[in-house]
Amino acid sequence: MRSILAISRARRSAAPRPLRAPRATAAVLVGALAVLTGCSSSPDTGGEDAGKVDSKGTFPAKVATKFGEVVIKEQPKRVVALGWGDAETALALGVQPVGASDWLEFGGEGVGPWAEGMYDKAPQKIGTLEPEFEKIAALQPDLILDTRSSGDQKRYDNLSKIAPTVGVPKGRDSYRTNWEQQAAMVADALGLHEEGQELIKKTKGEFKAAVKAHPEFKGKTVTSASLTSEGYGAYVRGSGRVDFLERLGFENNPEVEKNPGTNFFTTVSHENIGMFDADLLVLGPIGVPSSKATKDPIFQEIPAVKKGNVVVFQPESELSLAFATDSPLAVSYALEKVVPMFSEALKK
Repeated sequence: MRSILAISRARRSAAPRPLRAPRATAAVLVGALAVLTGCSSSPDTGGEDAGKVDSKGTFPAKVATKFGEVVIKEQPKRVVALGWGDAETALALGVQPVGASDWLEFGGEGVGPWAEGMYDKAPQKIGTLEPEFEKIAALQPDLILDTRSSGDQKRYDNLSKIAPTVGVPKGRDSYRTNWEQQAAMVADALGLHEEGQELIKKTKGEFKAAVKAHPEFKGKTVTSASLTSEGYGAYVRGSGRVDFLERLGFENNPEVEKNPGTNFFTTVSHENIGMFDADLLVLGPIGVPSSKATKDPIFQEIPAVKKGNVVVFQPESELSLAFATDSPLAVSYALEKVVPMFSEALKK
């Protein structure tokens, strides 16, 4: 499965899971990480010749994180990208990690179609929720990126013993780092501040164009929900999906925000899914067929569903994953492919 927000079995008691359920070997991350899934720990090889840094940056580079200021003294040549979206953000800046975590279990190079072909050589795969520290150390990195992760102190301490580690920003634990913060932190760590600002400016421009093209989104309420084998849930403000929708002009469902939970996802009992009702309802099944919702009598009674103001993604589809990944490259893909689906649903 490709993972995106369903909490992994190892952390099932902690939170829900991500957008692509892990395949046979990965545990579902936030669906329960609120649907962030699966710790991929496959032994794909990368290694000595993997990784490439095309641009010389400005050093020493300094990055503020939850764990204090991190100083990178010189141009990193061997980067390991562990945080959700860190690898493709580095790729967008012209840097190819030697090791990377495949949060959505794309396989191959570990990135979605929006970042295909950007590696000269596939990176070594590293586990997600519980990265293999020995494997990371064997890659001899001079920089570790972990800007969108749990924000766990022990995880950070172990990683920083291997190499300078750029962890989550302050107040952004539990995978709440948005694409803009991630792009700025990754760029600064690589000594590519100006390039990072240009990437952010470009992506913001794409959002601005989408907002201009779809004035019908402004002020409309929206629910971004998920359905896993464990049941229904909804994403709250601070999650990638809701951030994406709010940038388009939508307002997250106030009923969902009343009970945000401890992560970026809140579980909702089956009998209470009527609270999903909004001007637009977006549902991303994870690890279960979409028919589990479309044939659910209670789901079908939600007013938004009855009116047709609903988008139900196919489980772990590229569109669903692009919407969930919330990196500059994925955002561009989603703006082009997913936004028209929202517009069409609102017309009904």
